[in-house]
Amino acid sequence: MNQLNSKQISFLRGLGHTLNPVVMIGNNGLTESVLKEIEVSLKSHELIKIKVFGDDRDARLAMLEEICEKTGAIAVHHIGKQLVVYRQGDPAKIVIPK
Repeated sequence: MNQLNSKQISFLRGLGHTLNPVVMIGNNGLTESVLKEIEVSLKSHELIKIKVFGDDRDARLAMLEEICEKTGAIAVHHIGKQLVVYRQGDPAKIVIPK
């Protein structure tokens, strides 16, 4: 699944609203160990919330892009210091409407 339409993104955003962050990105930024933890979490849950500490919005956006690029995930939502990303598993755990 390469692209999601706006209805699918909205559906996932609604699911992500109730999630607690499973990965925290601290002062060291997006390290290899953080990327590994994101990878493990995506395999387990498909849809995850990530909390980024730091006040630089541009840095958070850059991290979101890098996370999606390196893990094959899709950016679902970015608000404040919260990032929500999705990567379909095999088999898929979340059934997304078409």
